[in-house]
Amino acid sequence: MFGPVPGSDGYYFEYGEDTVDKAALGALFGRILAVERDTLGVAEELSARYEEIDLLYTISDILGRTIGLEEAAEVIVREVSSVVGARRASIFVYDDADRVLRPVAGWGLDVREFGPIPVKHAHSIAARVFRENTSIAGNASELDPDRESSSRQPYKGNSFLSAAITYPDPNGVSRPVGVINLTDRLGADAFSSGHRKLVAAIAHQIGAAIENARLVALDRQRQKARRDLELAHDLQLRLLPSPRLIGDPSEVSARCSPGELVGGDFYQFVPLSDSRIGVMLGDVSTHGLPAALIMALVLSAAGIHAAASQSPEEALQRLLVSVKSELTTTEMFLSLFYGIVDRKGRMLRYANAGHPHAFVLPRSGPAIRLRATVPPLGLAEADDIVGGNLKLNRDGGLLLVFSDGLADARDASGDMFTEDRVVELVRSLYDEPAEDIVDRVFADIGGFAASAVDDQTMLVLRI
Repeated sequence: MFGPVPGSDGYYFEYGEDTVDKAALGALFGRILAVERDTLGVAEELSARYEEIDLLYTISDILGRTIGLEEAAEVIVREVSSVVGARRASIFVYDDADRVLRPVAGWGLDVREFGPIPVKHAHSIAARVFRENTSIAGNASELDPDRESSSRQPYKGNSFLSAAITYPDPNGVSRPVGVINLTDRLGADAFSSGHRKLVAAIAHQIGAAIENARLVALDRQRQKARRDLELAHDLQLRLLPSPRLIGDPSEVSARCSPGELVGGDFYQFVPLSDSRIGVMLGDVSTHGLPAALIMALVLSAAGIHAAASQSPEEALQRLLVSVKSELTTTEMFLSLFYGIVDRKGRMLRYANAGHPHAFVLPRSGPAIRLRATVPPLGLAEADDIVGGNLKLNRDGGLLLVFSDGLADARDASGDMFTEDRVVELVRSLYDEPAEDIVDRVFADIGGFAASAVDDQTMLVLRI
């Protein structure tokens, strides 16, 4: 004989005619079936949780390794697809500069066929998910085909699930950094609320992994840029001629120390004859890489024009013609002193294009300022450039030219070193070799200033 198992929904148990308590036996079978169902349910739940835990472990492993953005995204999109049973998936990452979502990884499809999606796209599901920092699940067949252009359609298959990938900002508020799209499930072609909750729950971990990979990539770019700038620094300093070109270190010395890795200050020496020496010092109006590019252009042109010109003013006129277009385009200008010392004729001829710190220091008496004869190059026309002359004393003297970075150097209190202090320091070292004078000035300013914020350049020539 057969009787129904209570609460079993269609299960029966067999009992004999001599069974005393059929109801108790049926209740026993019911409890056994209930325990079995609970055991199977727990097993299924543990299996699902294991996959989710394994997914979190995989993402955590990515966080602990130095890994590229695309490689990290590829691993994540594959593992998430496996857990939720998606045949196809893609990850888009936000590009802040262009305000678009760019595809970086795919599973079961080639993301190279996708174009960037503007975050303001009116009909894009991915853009909407990103803007609203949410998740959306549905049936792809119900989507309006005009919502995404064919080249930007990540929803291939029937069902889809899109979720914002998030990362906490410094205030702890989650901000979207990308979107993950999952489509075309294996088996039942629908993503459940559980899948949606799972993907949303791990959005922080995915975001952390992607942000970590992105920051690593940025750091590598910065390191490369730093190495490139260090190379540029070395090359720029190598462009500057050695003072030994025109004399020994006791007679002439110069030094240029950029405020950044590269800068806009420069100096130039031009041997003209046995008794005539051309010396030049310039300061581009800004510093850093833009100034360094103009500096390299001016330095190369200056040597050519100085050697081919009969006077300092002619050299500056020719130089301005050569570089005026670049100065105008970059909206920069250039203060520049160029002097020709004739030791035999005891004469200094010079042209000063707005450079404030140029002096002749005689052995006795006050310093002689070599005042500007024309505004800085870039603010004057070539026809405006004129020169000046200074008769040199028989007892000699020092030609001293330096840039703003020395006079304007500030200590921790904000006090400047000042031009007068530079001049007096050089005067106190008058009888020292030129190289020692330059070394001492830079050492004193280095000890005075909190840090160098501008290019620092000095030239000393015993005349």
